[in-house]
Amino acid sequence: MRKIVFFFLSLFSFLSFAQEDEGKSTGRQINIVYGANFTKDEAQFPGASIFSKDDERQVQFEHQGADLWCDIAIFYAQENRLKAIGNIRMQQGDSIEMNSGKMDYDGNTRLAKAWEKVDLTDGKMTLTTDTLYFDRENQLSYYRSGGKVVDSANVLTSIIGNYFMELKKVQFRKNVHIDNPEYIIDSEQLDYYRQSKNAYMYGPSTITGEEYKIYCERGFYDTTIEQGYGVKNTRIDYNNRIIEGDSVYFDKTSSFASATNNITVTDTINQGVVRAHYAEVFKEKDSLFATKRAVAINVVQNDSLYIHGDTLMVTGKPESRIIRAFRNAKFFKTDLAGKCDSIHSEEKTGITQLITDPIMWNLDNQITGDSIHLISDLETDQLDSLKVLDNAFIISLDTISKTGYNQAKGKDLFGKFIENELKIIDLVKNTEVIYYMYNDDQELIGIDKTICSKIRLIMANSDIEDITFFVNPDGDIFPDKDLPKESRKLKGFIWRGEERLRTKDDIFDFDDNNITLIQIRGIDNPVDIDTEERERSGNLPAEESQSPNTKAVNPKKVKVEKTVDSSQ
Repeated sequence: MRKIVFFFLSLFSFLSFAQEDEGKSTGRQINIVYGANFTKDEAQFPGASIFSKDDERQVQFEHQGADLWCDIAIFYAQENRLKAIGNIRMQQGDSIEMNSGKMDYDGNTRLAKAWEKVDLTDGKMTLTTDTLYFDRENQLSYYRSGGKVVDSANVLTSIIGNYFMELKKVQFRKNVHIDNPEYIIDSEQLDYYRQSKNAYMYGPSTITGEEYKIYCERGFYDTTIEQGYGVKNTRIDYNNRIIEGDSVYFDKTSSFASATNNITVTDTINQGVVRAHYAEVFKEKDSLFATKRAVAINVVQNDSLYIHGDTLMVTGKPESRIIRAFRNAKFFKTDLAGKCDSIHSEEKTGITQLITDPIMWNLDNQITGDSIHLISDLETDQLDSLKVLDNAFIISLDTISKTGYNQAKGKDLFGKFIENELKIIDLVKNTEVIYYMYNDDQELIGIDKTICSKIRLIMANSDIEDITFFVNPDGDIFPDKDLPKESRKLKGFIWRGEERLRTKDDIFDFDDNNITLIQIRGIDNPVDIDTEERERSGNLPAEESQSPNTKAVNPKKVKVEKTVDSSQ
């Protein structure tokens, strides 16, 4: 008898509502499926019908594809809304289910507000929070006071969260934190696609893994394979190297990282720095490749040594690092500079080799030979000695006359640095010298032209202070007027003063200084990340996958992001 009464009461309630609000679509009306016990309390709930569960089942309502069960329902039929209390379960379709202690639901706006131990699940993800809003009209659920999302891969928490159900995307904002057995992510804003497990980060963001740490202010990360990139103020701490650049790509599986535009790679052990516009780091091989205005910078005796080449390679463990500069290689230090085809510098031996057509300047001295080696003291890390092998030739402009050239040549040259200055030079085998000699009043005494088996030059402030000839020297001091101009240059003399590198910027040529940097997607004008996600998953037509005004750095390293309206 009770159920029959309930049926008529329900029917009456429904018909009354329909008559009083004929302008509303009946399709939006909340329907009572099972009301169990019925009562009214006009004093506390004017105009409401109160339903409560019985011994058989809970109260049940249905509205446009969603069912709601609860212990008590306060139903305002005329306003098309209800308040649910106790053991609430709302189910939409076969997958979406929300549970809570209390809920308000508006049938006109299809907006539910649930609170007290709220959880929402779609079978593969569970969202928990104290208060959750479920906007069925836009298929959006959101919280504003802290929440947690758990799926098969990650545990994600934030203060603010939006779950876009059709996109299967959760947008987290404010104190975002991802916990994974392999890494931790902290960010100000992060969009997470549940199916792909891809994360897109905005604002200061940090990814901390067992062997790496990534910081960026806009980036992408595939949380399943630990692969991603950062754009805008990106930095990776990676196996005793710090990699910074406009765009940095990272792949844990292959132990690989690369960077594009305005790059700095810092060796945290040897305190060396490499700068370039493109670089690759191979962790397992402990190697670095750099190009596009590439330069390696190392500190030598409180001075910086710059090594440049079209291509730089840094390989080996920290104590055995080798720097190689290929093609158009140059180096500069305040009192030492040079260039050649390639440079090979080894940490373990302290030897820096200038290979193929080398030339070096030590202050005002020009030194050439078939091969030049600079040797550092391994204990003090200071320049110790110099070797010039085959066709050694040293030239300096006579500082007084400014027209003549002091010259010395031999098969090989061996030099000794004292306090970073080239002080002693020994030339051996078939040596020759031309030297302008002056008295204390700086008057030219004559020009010394001598050949012998060995010559030792003692240098001071880049000038020859003393000359010693060994083993049967043959020569003379000629008055200026008695030595013809054509006899004042040794065979093989070539003065290359116009090529001298006088500042660290001289190591770069015209091409280095006029590189067109690759345009990185997302660094200035972020694009739609939903489009980016479809592009990455292969669900976007090829003709739509990339703007014609945008160039990707690498098919694996697409650079995009989009800030999201914080009002959502």
